[in-house]
Amino acid sequence: MSVNYGSKRVVVGAHYGLRDWLAQRVTAALIVLFTVVVLAQVLLTSGDIGYDKWAGIFSTQWMKALTFSVFIALTLHVWVGVRDIWMDYVKPVAVRLFLQVFTMVWLVSCLGWAIQVLWRL
Repeated sequence: MSVNYGSKRVVVGAHYGLRDWLAQRVTAALIVLFTVVVLAQVLLTSGDIGYDKWAGIFSTQWMKALTFSVFIALTLHVWVGVRDIWMDYVKPVAVRLFLQVFTMVWLVSCLGWAIQVLWRL
């Protein structure tokens, strides 16, 4: 029989949240960087912001790449946060599994919609 307490505790595959914590911080930093870049471009644009100027902000290739990266980062950021909420507060395993699968499907469909909108610009 194996001991599962103290210094002889059997550890199997757990990362104890470091990877998720780091993913949350890195994705949050990327989202903040994107927000600052968009705000700077909007504030530095002279005149009224219409569709043409707004589309012009997102027309450059580097801005499309940054926006795509932020969509991916936002999806990962939301997944880690919502998954932790489901794991902490939903105790029945079947309900938690349903909510996690529903969240994954919802996030992937939102990401697909956002990429489709970005592709049209």
